[in-house]
Amino acid sequence: FMGYLNPIMQFGFENFCRQCMECGIDGVIIPDLPFRDYQEQYRIIAERYNIRVIMLITPETSEERIREIDAHTDGFIYMVSSAATTGAQQDFNDQKRSYFKKIEDMHLNNPLMVGFGISNKATFKAACEHASGAIIGSKFVTLLEEEKDPEKAILKLKEALK
Repeated sequence: FMGYLNPIMQFGFENFCRQCMECGIDGVIIPDLPFRDYQEQYRIIAERYNIRVIMLITPETSEERIREIDAHTDGFIYMVSSAATTGAQQDFNDQKRSYFKKIEDMHLNNPLMVGFGISNKATFKAACEHASGAIIGSKFVTLLEEEKDPEKAILKLKEALK
């Protein structure tokens, strides 16, 4: 599940984790949850409900911070492909590919998943060369709007990645 912190806080973090557990969600991405706040206030609650809180890293995240995140989380690390907003790209440039390789070469404990801009075979393949997989968000939402049927959207997405 992916969502922002403010609505979760309005609902109550413990209530949120309980509801996640009850409906089968075992991991959450909360992009605006600062890592330190997670560590100090929310980690113990998430662990109580066996919810993995997935942290994001960007090309600007320091190696020290990446290693700290890796040591204190589980599930996977969401490797954002760029500091720009999300959306489709035709391919990843050498700078982004170098970033993926640099993070891969850190030999982290958690699997890496690349997200932002994964929309076609070239970006999917480039992401998977240096990570355990890729996260496809915007492209899937676009296909879902076009098709209205999740099954058809998934089939179209699979075709785009072949």
